[in-house]
Amino acid sequence: MKKILKKIREIEKDNDITVLYACESGSRAWGFESPDSDYDIRFIYVNKLDYYLSILPQRDTIEITEDPLDFAGWDLKKALFLLRKSNPSIIEWLNSPIIYKKDEEFFQKIKDLANLSFNPKAIMYHYLSMAKTNYRTYLKTDQVRIKKYFYVIRPIFSLIWIEENKTVPPIRFEELFNHVKIEENIKNAIKDLLVIKKQKRELDLHPKVEELNQFIEEKIEYYEKFLKNFEFKKSLPEIDRFNQLLKETIFKYDKNACNFA
Repeated sequence: MKKILKKIREIEKDNDITVLYACESGSRAWGFESPDSDYDIRFIYVNKLDYYLSILPQRDTIEITEDPLDFAGWDLKKALFLLRKSNPSIIEWLNSPIIYKKDEEFFQKIKDLANLSFNPKAIMYHYLSMAKTNYRTYLKTDQVRIKKYFYVIRPIFSLIWIEENKTVPPIRFEELFNHVKIEENIKNAIKDLLVIKKQKRELDLHPKVEELNQFIEEKIEYYEKFLKNFEFKKSLPEIDRFNQLLKETIFKYDKNACNFA
């Protein structure tokens, strides 16, 4: 934790920015990390006013890797633009159970905007695509990396959650696991894999589990059909509140910006 916070301060100083929110994303946030799992730190930051006034294209992401720490951040303007369209990545960041830094006032306001923007159909398409891609890429061989099962099962559980609740699914796999309704034999197979995963390294292989593969294929087929018939229309939320949060945050952290007011 101290090492992560120290690096966040370095990133702020080196890039002349303020990190508004930083969290864990990935297996540690999901609750099924391996002993040698990396730390996937994601953050939202704000630049000085001059950055937003330039006519030239500006860099709006920061990516730094210092094994085992992987940092990736989005400028606030980019984050708000994507959030308004119900971007799944930023919605997951804002619901992470592991938070390293946050401006409390900013966090409450952007969470309100996230709830306003949430589009269950768009998010379900994201999770379905994630499940299909990871399944076809990683789980069709006789020997597989155990963590890849959870990269497929977690989005499937998220699909089940959204279908049942029409709300943002929990980030913690355990909470999803305890609340979705699935067959007992599937639950037991997943429990066994969870125990094994916490003991193995990231690259260790394990025989594929046929009943889980069958479960995955059935759910993918089901949600492909479900989404074709899922009638849900939602307009983008009004842009004013997103613009307002951008403006007030810039002026809050750029003390020289008052000269432009």
